[in-house]
Formats: sequence, structure tokens, C-alpha cells
Amino acid sequence: MAPNTVAGQNGSTATGTTAETLPKLTFLVEISGVTIGQFSECSGLSVEYDVMEYAEGGNNDFIHRLRGRARYPTISLRRGVTSQDALLKWFFDGPQADQLTIKLLDESASPIRTFGFASPVPIRWSGPDMAAGSNGMAMESLEIGHNGMVA
Repeated sequence: MAPNTVAGQNGSTATGTTAETLPKLTFLVEISGVTIGQFSECSGLSVEYDVMEYAEGGNNDFIHRLRGRARYPTISLRRGVTSQDALLKWFFDGPQADQLTIKLLDESASPIRTFGFASPVPIRWSGPDMAAGSNGMAMESLEIGHNGMVA
């Protein structure tokens, strides 16, 4: 959306053009600067804080809510099976990486956003289900734990 334009309820801007929508996206995943693959699905890009409640003495109609520790879910990635082996090498070689980077790419492979995570640890890899006569796409998935988001 251009600067100084305001989006309306139907997605149009004050200048009459349609607000930009994101096309087909992919996720490029790097471990310590080495690309391990490109994925079509990604979940777990979130953070949640524990909430501590503190009831102040003498004030019975109010409770303080304080932000506690941050919690980060595991990151789940899915893609069609490829001949690339960097993902499996990293999975089986162990967690010697210091940073996981996930780049959200547009259809021209230009980065839209980048997310960084500290101390990634491969947790689970799932290969494709196989059945004779099946004509569906073979998918593999990867689950990664980490120690929080980094800039």
C-alpha cells in the first residue's frame, strides 16, 4: 500500500486502488547461514507470555496482571519431497547450529519478512506416506525446537 493511503473495509484504498495482497508464498530455511530447503507450509511462528496475577492487598476489585516468561512453540515445516539432502544431514548430524532463519518469499523469490531463532534443535522428521496406486504428492515434514526469537 502506498504511503498516505488508508485501506477501506473492502480492501480498497482511499485512492481507489486495491490493497496489496500476498501471492503464493514459500519459506526458505537456513541453519547457520546454510540453506536446508524451501517449504510450502510453516507453523509455530509465535510467542506467548505467561501471565502472573497479583492481588494487591486492600484493593479487592483489581488484580495486577504481569508478564512472565516467554513460551515458544516448536516450528513445523512441510514440503514436497525433493532430492536435496541438506535437511536430513542436519537432522542426523545433530544440533550444532547457532541460528535458524526462516525467510518468507514472494512468488519472485524476494524476501518479504525474515524470522530468526536461537539454538535450533531438530526434533522430528516425517517422510512421505506411500501407497501403491496413489497419485498424491509425497510430502515430508520437519519439526524444530529453539530457544526463542532473535533479531
